[in-house]
Amino acid sequence: MQEKAFYIIDFDSTFTQVEALDELARISLARHPDREAIYKKIEDYTNLAMEGKLSFSESLAQRVKLLEANEEHLKKLIKHLKKKVSKSFSRNAAFFEKHADDVLIVSGGFKEFITPVVSQYHIRKENIYANTFVTTGDGKIIDYDHANPLSEEGGKVKLLQQLQLKGNLYGIGDGYSDFQLRESGLISKFFAFTENIARQTILEKADHITPSFDEFLYVNNLPRAISYPKNRILCLVIGDAGQHAIEVLKKDGFSIRHKATFEEKYVKDVGMLLLADGEKVDKEVLSRAVKLKTLGYLGNAKGRIDLQLCTEMGIVVFDDPRSNPRNTDFIPKRMADFMNSGTTYLSSNFPNLQLPKIERSHRLIHIHRNVPGIMARINTIFAKHDINIVGQFLMTNPAIGYAITDINTEYDKQLFKSLKKIEHTIKFRVLY
Repeated sequence: MQEKAFYIIDFDSTFTQVEALDELARISLARHPDREAIYKKIEDYTNLAMEGKLSFSESLAQRVKLLEANEEHLKKLIKHLKKKVSKSFSRNAAFFEKHADDVLIVSGGFKEFITPVVSQYHIRKENIYANTFVTTGDGKIIDYDHANPLSEEGGKVKLLQQLQLKGNLYGIGDGYSDFQLRESGLISKFFAFTENIARQTILEKADHITPSFDEFLYVNNLPRAISYPKNRILCLVIGDAGQHAIEVLKKDGFSIRHKATFEEKYVKDVGMLLLADGEKVDKEVLSRAVKLKTLGYLGNAKGRIDLQLCTEMGIVVFDDPRSNPRNTDFIPKRMADFMNSGTTYLSSNFPNLQLPKIERSHRLIHIHRNVPGIMARINTIFAKHDINIVGQFLMTNPAIGYAITDINTEYDKQLFKSLKKIEHTIKFRVLY
């Protein structure tokens, strides 16, 4: 019988993109004449504790003293934090609903702002472990409960010792207090979460560096919103593409490499390719980029990219023949949309297909040569595997057919193998 698994998740800079006490300070001290200096002190205390250079208890005491906060400030903070949930956590809300008994939020932060945020994701209130504030009768925060083990140095270790959980425990966090759980032997593995911040001293101690929650779910073979973590998709940017174009793709979570030339070592692994205006890719090199799914060109690609070869290889191309200055935003967004939802809207070489995401379904993409009978073969395979089709869309041009199928049935991997083996298949992938 398989051992039960528990997922011990940090809150600040992990479940949310920010450090909540730092954000609370910006709310409570907004009109303070020395606010910038105080913000800096609070951030410094946060970082020193997260890097293990200052005891957590000392850091917490100093930060609370500096806050000058009250319950009205807390209400504003909660509203703010609900908009700052880490993207990879928010898109995997279904995981938390399914594993509500197994997920624990363990944080040195405070229940007063943590509970309203994580409760939206089906996390049980009894599974939220954090500090609590002490307030005066008029709602002013003056202290915190010093009897709570999470207010002390090594507090997470002390708490888990008290809980005595039995099974495989996985810790996900960004700071030293999260690593201490691994060091103590209380958890099986420590995953350093770097979607929001990467602390080098913590990365060196981690069992696994996880740039997103999708990555954590993927390596542990757990249900997830997207089939393949975006941080594992290599996006190569060539030439002077401009920082804004790079940031659009980086913000979406892809693994970015910015290079002056298309280096040989990247050819076989690149999944996305963004080229600055004036850059060129040799046909022979392009033919060996077998994992390449989409190519963006910040200008007119004619004569610089072999569009026919791209089409034959199932590579969706987005370029801007008119060299509109907006292309530094437009082209990378089109590339990201294709990778995220299969949308080929305004592609230079593919049939245009634009679809909304369907919740609680799996989206499969099948690119094939435009010959008769392919869709019949695809649907025969779905029927053999008892697959329930929610929606299916096919667009063609003289060269290729582009089919998207949404299914809401659990599937086995043999289904994929069968779809890939269909004659005239060019590319097949699962989006989510």
